[in-house]
Amino acid sequence: MFTTKTLLHAAHTFFEIFAELLVLFGVIGFFVIMLQILISPARIRRALTARRPVVSAALGGLLGVATPFCSCSTIPVLIGLLKSGAPFCGAMSFLIVSPILNPAVVTMMAAFFSPVAAALYAVVTFAFGVSVGLLLDRSGFASQVNRIGWRGQLSSGIQWRELGETFAQRLLEACRIALSETWQMFRAVFVWLLISAAIGMFVHEFVPQSLLDYLSNASGVWTIPLAALAGIPLHIHADTLIPIASALVSRGVSSGVVVALILGGAGASVPEVSLLSSIFRPRLLAAFLVSVLSVAVITGWMFNALL
Repeated sequence: MFTTKTLLHAAHTFFEIFAELLVLFGVIGFFVIMLQILISPARIRRALTARRPVVSAALGGLLGVATPFCSCSTIPVLIGLLKSGAPFCGAMSFLIVSPILNPAVVTMMAAFFSPVAAALYAVVTFAFGVSVGLLLDRSGFASQVNRIGWRGQLSSGIQWRELGETFAQRLLEACRIALSETWQMFRAVFVWLLISAAIGMFVHEFVPQSLLDYLSNASGVWTIPLAALAGIPLHIHADTLIPIASALVSRGVSSGVVVALILGGAGASVPEVSLLSSIFRPRLLAAFLVSVLSVAVITGWMFNALL
């Protein structure tokens, strides 16, 4: 099994996956930071507060799409929204959408799978996040938020209007900041990128086909829910789970199973739930977990049915 030929082929697969991750992460990360510089958090909060609940929830979901890639950024932004008086439905839509749907995830899914798969993933997860925000709001869960004592911020807090006198000066400074912060994000997730590429390589090269055939052919009603639950302890960001999912699908595993694994791991990681336990009371925390697992399961079922 571990011959020189197979090890060399595995190394080639690893570097191929890792290089693709680096390019996609760097390009998408840069544009996400630029978007944060161009649109101020205060403007976003005003927009969320000034609209009807459905629009507020949708705008909260859009804010989630445009945020950085990890829960360490998601939680401070959530706290900033709640402290500023933004509608609860918008804040919860943001919380659901942010870890599982951002430009990096959609771009990588289109690159590793197909544009159709990426579009289906984006539509379903966004619609579900908005629906969950509205449902939790109308069910009275806003009263389950603890008193918040932290300050939240987007990116470095620097905005477009603060960057210089001319357009050229502002653009150069914004690019410098975006490059710097993209590098900081890259350093923060570098280990996860390595782990993701290594797992993707291992799945592609060494996992027995018999096990993958079993996962592919499993048709029990609990197959996808169990995959969603199995993703939670992985604690790997959604964008770094894509190559793992691609390797699984290339070996014949059901796309619904791997998508449920992605959403479970990215949407309800153990560190994120731990942070949320200091903000949410038990009922709201339980509702959040049920919501994330529900979107993972429903999206997985839809992938199996439509792709």
